[in-house]
Amino acid sequence: MSENPDAVTPEDDSDWPRNYFNYFTEIEEHFQRARGTGLFLLSPLDWALIETWKNAGVPLAAVLKGIDEAFKKWRSRKVRRRLINSLAYCTQAVLEAAQRLPGEGSAPVMTEAPFAADELRNHLGKAAEALRERSGRPFEEVASALETLSADIENQMHDLEGLERRLTAMEDKMVAAVRSVQREEDLLLMREKLDRDLKPYRSKMTADQLALLEHRYLDTALLERARLPRISLFYLH
Repeated sequence: MSENPDAVTPEDDSDWPRNYFNYFTEIEEHFQRARGTGLFLLSPLDWALIETWKNAGVPLAAVLKGIDEAFKKWRSRKVRRRLINSLAYCTQAVLEAAQRLPGEGSAPVMTEAPFAADELRNHLGKAAEALRERSGRPFEEVASALETLSADIENQMHDLEGLERRLTAMEDKMVAAVRSVQREEDLLLMREKLDRDLKPYRSKMTADQLALLEHRYLDTALLERARLPRISLFYLH
């Protein structure tokens, strides 16, 4: 990719097989370069937003282009009251960029895996081990399913999109199990923090976008609070 933070190279569109599973890292690094602060860390809200874009099929090229356009607009202002401290500031620009890329909203066809079978086996195995340390039938069932997938890794490598759908369903099962044992007070605190983080950006999003983002944010917060692993392939690296 270009070193110029205001440009997106053609490679962003043509290299989808690799970028499909580097979606998070590519966006994080691009945002840091555009902001000019390499040590800036994305917040839980930012990660939830990236996951929302990924699940909605927003092309990586559209996200990178939207980030560039948001920063370009910000730099053109005569008065800059504060730095851009969240990806949420770029939401509208990202969605507008996605609309200008017809036919690219769906998930790409995987022509080759961006990781080896051993890497995937290790990823599933570690997640299963972590879940075996937790008591509860849902965690035992997910751990068992992960072990079965790991043993059949060669076949799984031929249908990574199908595997990702299964892993996402397993994560949903884990979230449901964790949510069922949370105190109402803890859930309320998570919701209040989300509301504070989202407050500056609500006007930039539609009600549907906000609902999806809130859902992913709270799911992620619950898994982090329970110290449970993310098993999606997007967390492999």
